Amino acid sequence: MTQATPLRPSASSPLDSLVPLLFVALWSTGFIGAKLGLPYVEPLTFLGLRFAIVTVLMLAVVAVVRAPWPSTGRAWGHIAVSGLLVHGVYLGGVFMAIGHGLPSGITALVVGLQPLLTALVAGALLGEKVRPAQWAGLALGFTGVALVVAGKVATVPVDALLGMLLPAVVALLGITAGTLYQKRFCPSFDLRTGSVIQYLPCAVAMAAVAYATESMAISWTGEFVFALGWLVLVLSLGAVSLLNLLIRRGGAVNVASLFYLTPPTTALIAWAMFGETLSGWALAGMALAAAGVWLARQTK
Repeated sequence: MTQATPLRPSASSPLDSLVPLLFVALWSTGFIGAKLGLPYVEPLTFLGLRFAIVTVLMLAVVAVVRAPWPSTGRAWGHIAVSGLLVHGVYLGGVFMAIGHGLPSGITALVVGLQPLLTALVAGALLGEKVRPAQWAGLALGFTGVALVVAGKVATVPVDALLGMLLPAVVALLGITAGTLYQKRFCPSFDLRTGSVIQYLPCAVAMAAVAYATESMAISWTGEFVFALGWLVLVLSLGAVSLLNLLIRRGGAVNVASLFYLTPPTTALIAWAMFGETLSGWALAGMALAAAGVWLARQTK
């Protein structure tokens, strides 16, 4: 019996330049999905349900197409660890931060430190050299992100801010460690079976922690079902597959720099969906963030 060959992106595909833009657009909707769904369910229960549904869906896809599984136990372990960091720790921190009242813009700003943090350790762990132009781009991008969300900081009481920030900091460490770990130990794997290996331990871990710390009650409103479906199909299946492709193709700093575009894009989506205002400083920040990402992604 023959097995399906792993999905291998074409290096010369004319659509390659669109993959980073599509990733940013889809990834940015994750904060909106969390905002829509969290009023009806506690954070870890929400994530556990999301991860479980994705695992079942991907198992069905794997069974139909007979996608190949990793050939060694070591490969299984590396893929699982990267999934726990990128999905479990990162999303767990983001959802808990937003669920505890931290505005999504501030959460995105904290996670927006990822490109700088990645650049600091990429040389030691991956042997990547960060050029002066890339450092300038990273600094410019963070300045732009700060301008986009600066107005939202004043909405959070100072005495509650630190407690709300802790889960966001954990999310930052998770996504940074996860992308570096995946780039170092398992940059290339079949996206179908790899998704199962990444999401299954996340589903088990989230369910266990939610059972111990939350009521696990769910209000099945239309808005919650829409948010859950969006996060499963568009984020967990679409955006995460694109992220895996980007990690496979590019340097860690180049991939991480794309996260600078998430807060501005999220702000635009919130403006369109919820009527949230955008100040002149926010618009200027979006332009700076875009310019910073362009600089950071230059390879020559």
